Amino acid sequence: MKDTDCIDFLQWALPRLHLRWRGFRRVRRQVCKRISRRMAELGLTDASSYRDYLECHDDEWARLDGLCWISISRFYRDRGVYDFLGQEVLPALIANRHRGARELWAWSVGCASGEEPYGLALVWHFVLGPAHPNLDLRIVATDVDPVLLERARRACYPQGTLKELPLVWRDRAFEERNGRLCLRAVFRGAVRFRRQDLRLARPKEGFDLVLCRNLAFTYFEEGVQRKILERIGGALRPGGALVLGRHERLPEGAAGFAPWSAGHRVYRRAA
Repeated sequence: MKDTDCIDFLQWALPRLHLRWRGFRRVRRQVCKRISRRMAELGLTDASSYRDYLECHDDEWARLDGLCWISISRFYRDRGVYDFLGQEVLPALIANRHRGARELWAWSVGCASGEEPYGLALVWHFVLGPAHPNLDLRIVATDVDPVLLERARRACYPQGTLKELPLVWRDRAFEERNGRLCLRAVFRGAVRFRRQDLRLARPKEGFDLVLCRNLAFTYFEEGVQRKILERIGGALRPGGALVLGRHERLPEGAAGFAPWSAGHRVYRRAA
């Protein structure tokens, strides 16, 4: 499928899935390749034929929705964010936790193959953990894609995925197996993976920290963003932190959150 044909198709289809074309412009080729493979499976020769197929088969929209999930991830993506979490956010959350609490809880939304929640676990282990031996960080990581979640549970990655991770952390936390770097078990224990669609549900736990980066506030239309923000707000404890992607912003007029660091797109939940 030609790029121009795919652009035309996406501009037609995405609004029907409550997704924003603007969020897909730079990553469309990943989606276009998936759609092309799906068209081949159906024996369809062009985007126009697939459009006609969608018009006649309502159940195909759910399949197309799954093809549009973007899975670009790596360890320590936007390093400044992780540094800010370790130096500012997590210490503040520790100071503000309920008296006697032995755990902090974090939620990684759209965790893909696990680089984000494991990266957060490494920040805790190497930066905060030594000073707080009686306090644990528990991380719930959710994604809609079962294939990515299985990769996350295996926790083995190509070396290029770890190129931004501090070298000493990489050497201590990973071991090589069959040409891939696998996270040692001691660093995986804090993370629990679940299959979940943010548009429909959220974990039942209450959280001190939510990372929702490069997902809801990039790809979903504003009405869906507002519903998701309400869902996140219901999961985030007063004074807790919400982290967005570097190029994301909360929906216009969103209430209940104050900027913690505008440069790093970190917000604090109102008390």
